[in-house]
Amino acid sequence: MKKSLRFAFGGLCLALAAAAAFLLSQPAQAPDTRFATLGGEQFGTADLRGKVVLVNFWATSCTTCVAEMPMLSATQNKFASRGYDTIAVAMQYDHPNHVATFVQQRALPFKVVLDTDGAIARAFGQVRVTPTSMLIDKRGRILKTYLGEPKVEEFHALVDQALNEPS
Repeated sequence: MKKSLRFAFGGLCLALAAAAAFLLSQPAQAPDTRFATLGGEQFGTADLRGKVVLVNFWATSCTTCVAEMPMLSATQNKFASRGYDTIAVAMQYDHPNHVATFVQQRALPFKVVLDTDGAIARAFGQVRVTPTSMLIDKRGRILKTYLGEPKVEEFHALVDQALNEPS
């Protein structure tokens, strides 16, 4: 291969790699899905635009999920007045009565939804491990996915930063 052709090919490879890195670094859009709370409220991801939202997949049988609920409640209380919301999605295998009892006993300050057919978990990338949480910005983009309980200081800093961004 001639030197000029090798240079052009190498430059093309670098340009493609840079474009791929840029695209991969861009936050993915949250899926278009519907939610129904224990109280009967129905809404979709499009209704969340303009807010910073944590979608948390959990189960009453998951010890880590139960352990992180006080932190999720405290985060909701800390940032709610600035446009932050938490949606706790109970996994398909979690019995609705167990979820309702859990929510009532702990007086959770955020929306709790049942994923009775697994559609929400599928929409968010086949979520199977709990807790899995996704922080969504005001434009509906997934900023970060957490497997397990997030480090509180880092999580709060990212929420604060997202809340300060324009819609």
